[in-house]
Amino acid sequence: MKKTYKIDVDCAACADKMEVAAKRTDGVKNATVNFMALKMIVEFEDGADVHSVMQNVRTNCRKVEDDCEVFI
Repeated sequence: MKKTYKIDVDCAACADKMEVAAKRTDGVKNATVNFMALKMIVEFEDGADVHSVMQNVRTNCRKVEDDCEVFI
């Protein structure tokens, strides 16, 4: 399953860091961050709890870029 989320990020380099952090999160099959559109597309692994995984994505993204936001 794929879902699109609005993000708030300041620069393209930060968006790249967020993408890497999201991809490394358990339960995420793939993630793409589009800085220009301020969107993150997340593809979840089969059977993953979407809400729980996205909470972890948000936490992981803030570890690499503390002023970013992923709107769940």
